[in-house]
Amino acid sequence: MKKHWKLASWNVNGIRAIEKKGFFDWFQDRKYDIIGLQETKAHVDQLSQELVHPEGYESYWSSAIRKGYSGTAVYTKESPIFGETSFGDPFLDGEGRIVLLEYEPFYLFNVYFPNGGSGAERLAFKLEFYDRFFSLIESYQKKKPIIFCGDVNTAHKEIDLTHPKQNERSSGFLEIERKWIDKLVQKGYIDTFRLFKKGGEQYSWWDMKTRARDRNVGWRIDYFFVSKELEEHVKNAWIETTVFGSDHAPVGLELSF
Repeated sequence: MKKHWKLASWNVNGIRAIEKKGFFDWFQDRKYDIIGLQETKAHVDQLSQELVHPEGYESYWSSAIRKGYSGTAVYTKESPIFGETSFGDPFLDGEGRIVLLEYEPFYLFNVYFPNGGSGAERLAFKLEFYDRFFSLIESYQKKKPIIFCGDVNTAHKEIDLTHPKQNERSSGFLEIERKWIDKLVQKGYIDTFRLFKKGGEQYSWWDMKTRARDRNVGWRIDYFFVSKELEEHVKNAWIETTVFGSDHAPVGLELSF
């Protein structure tokens, strides 16, 4: 078993699109042990063999029924004990939003949480997804510690976005969405980035239409959360703000056992 683990999470905004924008240069340069991707927007049969079977990695994919939408994937150097993409719940399963892998020290959930910005119906779906996912990880937490990563689609605190006051009524910074992250923290799940970086102006998503990244007008909505039992094993957490190709930046986590 490895003593050191280096993990990345990245909403790639289309795996086929980012493949043409230097994805494999980043992939090969960083040499992460585990990489969780969100918003892959593809079924496996639409992808190149290099994307599905990169040298030295196994891959696990969950795709939405609707093509070109949502989707998650995990690349892993270490063979997991098992992998799962279906949890017997249409809220959690239907849009390809979760890949679960079990390793000796932890369960890893790679998740693309819903966006609630397109109306009341999708906001309700997002909140229901939040609640059901929380119940899911709590059930696994009884067996061993949890890591979950991904695009949570909510900024937790005012420090986590450039214009908090202007966005108080916008999905992604609604009080009801932020309270769900409060509940996570109260239950002992740790926002690993904040163990190391306390200041503001540190974001993982920027609006492409307004070229917000050029001005660093952003939101921190991509996270690695870990169970309290793993806190002593967390050695570093970061955002790769200089990596381009998506409207999100990759976020990283390093653990030692």
